[in-house]
Amino acid sequence: MRKDSPGKAIVWLEKARSANAAHPLIRGHLAAAYGRKGESELAPTAELAEARRVSPDGHYMSIARVKAGYFGVPSVRALYEATYFDGLRKAGMPED
Repeated sequence: MRKDSPGKAIVWLEKARSANAAHPLIRGHLAAAYGRKGESELAPTAELAEARRVSPDGHYMSIARVKAGYFGVPSVRALYEATYFDGLRKAGMPED
């Protein structure tokens, strides 16, 4: 992954959040992008908390719960592990 990729993702995810602040997927991806970029702990933690609050099914409570809803080929799963799940961990999401 290029170093500037989280920054570009953050710009677009912040625009998406402005358009639809109650969408948990946007909040979860923004938390992961902030985590990957190394933002201060406050930004990813706040987005992760908001993803949990607006998610009706507790989807963002753990990495295991997020992974349970994901299906894909191994190469795509590897990219998710290296980027999205890495960012969620850095945002403070527990494994279980």
